Amino acid sequence: MEEYLIETIEYKGLNIKVYADPDAENPRTAWDNFGKMVCFHSRYVLGDKHTFTVEEIQELAQRDDVVALPLYLYDHSGLTMRTYPFSCPWDSGQVGYIYADREMILKEFGGERLTKAKRERAEKVLKSEVETYDQLLTGQVYGYMVEDQHGQHIDSCWGFFGDPQEYMIGEAKSAADHFIKQLSVNPM
Repeated sequence: MEEYLIETIEYKGLNIKVYADPDAENPRTAWDNFGKMVCFHSRYVLGDKHTFTVEEIQELAQRDDVVALPLYLYDHSGLTMRTYPFSCPWDSGQVGYIYADREMILKEFGGERLTKAKRERAEKVLKSEVETYDQLLTGQVYGYMVEDQHGQHIDSCWGFFGDPQEYMIGEAKSAADHFIKQLSVNPM
């Protein structure tokens, strides 16, 4: 596990070890998603399982009752994905679409009409899903272990997507604080 160690933070006499998560779950298969991610690639299995042909998804993406964003992949010493083109024409290109149709949008946001506001909300959620999937592709999924000064395991949690400073470190410190509080109540 030490090969995945990114940093160790000393906190109130405890060690918080930050790791890259080598077994991160795929958000496209393990989570409930709003959009459907349809990809085509000769070497990689990307996005959601589907039965579309390239022509069918291109046709669907043009419909008025669908919010669809193109998916671009950059493949050079790793993979990264986003909804707008990369500048390198040799190692990147469009691999599919992420979309939500009228039924999916109204189910998620309610109502009977597909309004401009609902379309904008749908687009925002679809972009967010692509960002999360990109974090998986680029290895931006982390976990932590809290250990005492003797290296004994106190707490751990895995599967944090994105910058560990944004949320995960705070969670690790909260776990450490809880342990310290429990020690003061029930000394060993």
